[in-house]
Amino acid sequence: MTGSGSTVVPPLEPVDIPSRLRRLRAPMLVAGGILLASVLLHVRDPHQSGSWGLCPWLLLTGTYCPGCGGLRAVNDLTRGDVAAAASSNLLLVASLPLLAGWWGRSVLLRWHGPVRPVDSRLAVAACVLLGVLATGFWVLRNTGAGAGLAP
Repeated sequence: MTGSGSTVVPPLEPVDIPSRLRRLRAPMLVAGGILLASVLLHVRDPHQSGSWGLCPWLLLTGTYCPGCGGLRAVNDLTRGDVAAAASSNLLLVASLPLLAGWWGRSVLLRWHGPVRPVDSRLAVAACVLLGVLATGFWVLRNTGAGAGLAP
């Protein structure tokens, strides 16, 4: 330190900013996995009983889980039949625009810079909301009032 009151500042350490390719790796792997699963579901039709196995929940309880009809819904979407997809699993079809927006936002944020941590309160709130919606859908599709939601 000098008598003038100034302090010596050490040089800044270089910050390792990952390349854009590394930042986009996770969302691109997710997109690739979804594309692969969609192609497989397009090629091997899940509308044929047992073609992709049977739902263990349905076998054990005789009731539909929130995912029942999801494979048929994806197959219908790959064929461009949104109405048939919605009749197989409305929760899946209704959530796709939200999931696509979430994925797109992730790509955009990763494109422009380093990945920032997610606000944990927002993540917990989103998970709780998703759980409540899925549980409500699950219960409703197994009642007389929600029989139209059954696959």
